[in-house]
Amino acid sequence: MTDMRCVEVTKPGGPEVLVETRRPIPVPAAGEILIRVKAAGVNRPDALQRTGAYKPPAGASDLPGLEAAGEIAAIGAGVSRWSVGDAVTALLPGGGYAEYVTTQADHALPIPTGYSWEQAAALCETFFTVWINVFDRGGLRAGETFLVHGGTSGIGTTAIQLAKARGARVMATAGSDEKCERCRELGADLAINYRTADFVEESKTFTDGRGLDLILDMVGGDYIPRDIKALALDGRLAMIAFLGGPMAEVNFAQVMVKRLMLTGSTLRPRSNLVKAETARAVEREVWPLLNAGTIAPVMDSTFPLSQAAQAHAHLETSTHVGKIVLVP
Repeated sequence: MTDMRCVEVTKPGGPEVLVETRRPIPVPAAGEILIRVKAAGVNRPDALQRTGAYKPPAGASDLPGLEAAGEIAAIGAGVSRWSVGDAVTALLPGGGYAEYVTTQADHALPIPTGYSWEQAAALCETFFTVWINVFDRGGLRAGETFLVHGGTSGIGTTAIQLAKARGARVMATAGSDEKCERCRELGADLAINYRTADFVEESKTFTDGRGLDLILDMVGGDYIPRDIKALALDGRLAMIAFLGGPMAEVNFAQVMVKRLMLTGSTLRPRSNLVKAETARAVEREVWPLLNAGTIAPVMDSTFPLSQAAQAHAHLETSTHVGKIVLVP
């Protein structure tokens, strides 16, 4: 067999522009592996790419899909850790919505003990993102206070569990009382329904007036000045998305007086070296927690690859809790 089923973006637009087609199976270059995909994660950046707002980096597949799990079908020159037939989960530069995909060998990790293909496919994009922004750039330490917006998203459910497991006090926002209860079940010490309560005031109560040490924000817009108000002296704000818009009016005097650090990052354009270093850190610090069952990806739903459009439509309702995956 020389070709494969895949889903491509026919033109910028809504979920309906995702169409199944066939393409040649990619060939792994030096340092790469070819994965026979068993399941692939669906993430917000995929939807942004579909609308034309998040173009693939140079050299990456134009097919959406930034994480997948499966069996190694071939290896490129210079790959020593993996062998054909090994089961892996991997971060991808693109191309996950397909039966086969290539990626850097050192961006792949072994599948945690007892995990299904679907669970394994729900790991890399979110756990790499949380590790970089919460612990690497955000510097969260045990005993500190942490707020994540969108607590029932894939990122949110991951951040709550990982921050709690590493000794932080955790606060989350969500859009309903039911979602707040799910956040608490995952380990949040306090969950706020942002439709009925003010997270700034609640954060002051949560910290006895001190303010929060770190906020992970995927909303942006008018949340940004409110985040700044909610932060403690020497607090940090990490931005990873702008579902509420990228523009905000900020009083930078507050940033100066409170000695705040504002940071942000995107994962996909980072260098292969940075991603490999992150993979090593995540395998060292996070994989033991996954293997022990201390934390786990929260799974929302599974769609067949041919229904990628329906999966995107579901993602954009924001009614999901946790991860959405596709299976070929």
